[in-house]
Amino acid sequence: MERVLGIGGYFMRAGDPAALAAWYRDCLGLDADEHGLWRQEAGPTVFATFESGTDYFGAGSQGTMLNFRVRDLDAMLAQLRAKGADVAAETQDMEGVGRFGWVTDPEGNRVELWQPA
Repeated sequence: MERVLGIGGYFMRAGDPAALAAWYRDCLGLDADEHGLWRQEAGPTVFATFESGTDYFGAGSQGTMLNFRVRDLDAMLAQLRAKGADVAAETQDMEGVGRFGWVTDPEGNRVELWQPA
């Protein structure tokens, strides 16, 4: 059976694509090139489905949520707050999985940050 090898891309609509791309570059350090190509570090990727009524993604209109692995969640959240980003006050610890925090990008998309255990 043929199978997928990994995530080849994540695409989102934006009212101002250039500004949103700049936010991801300047706030999260996502250094994609002019074609959007980003060479991420190797590591685990989670693929999970949720009930349609979940509020885990933030706004009910948000159908998916992007999750980024980070080395130091506290440092990343502090960096985002210093840049004026909309960072959720709470974090979550999951035994054996890691720590989670959230930021909402300028277009209203909730993004999860994960420091693996």
